[in-house]
Amino acid sequence: MDIAALITWVVTALGGFYMLGTWIQRGGIRQQQSGTSRLPAPVVFGHFALAAIGLVVWIIYVVADRTALAWTSFCLLLPVALLGFVMLARWIPVHRDRAAAGTTAQGGAGTVPAERHFPVPVVVAHGLFAVATLVLVLLSALGVGGS
Repeated sequence: MDIAALITWVVTALGGFYMLGTWIQRGGIRQQQSGTSRLPAPVVFGHFALAAIGLVVWIIYVVADRTALAWTSFCLLLPVALLGFVMLARWIPVHRDRAAAGTTAQGGAGTVPAERHFPVPVVVAHGLFAVATLVLVLLSALGVGGS
């Protein structure tokens, strides 16, 4: 179960890296001053940093097999999940605006939120793999399935 959690965590991270790169490339950081982006930079980078720290702790757990490290990873995942839900809730209206506008949307690059460029399959896969990771980490911390 430990390795399964590691695999799902890495797959989740890959989707997250893609979305973070897209957000930065499309001007998400610059859009903070203008209020165009609905994703606050502290939330984005907090989500990323806590998830990365948790992944490092999980890798150490897989190598060292110390239960305290598994619980530490799980506890780090809880605010990661909360921040992820906050970003999802703020992204959904941006996605709906895109769907409502269709191909008739016009305007400069500064008026389109950076997160509008997130592909829906990546957002969905990232969320599903994140939930699977959270469950697998919890089960591993509880000792279900052995280590």
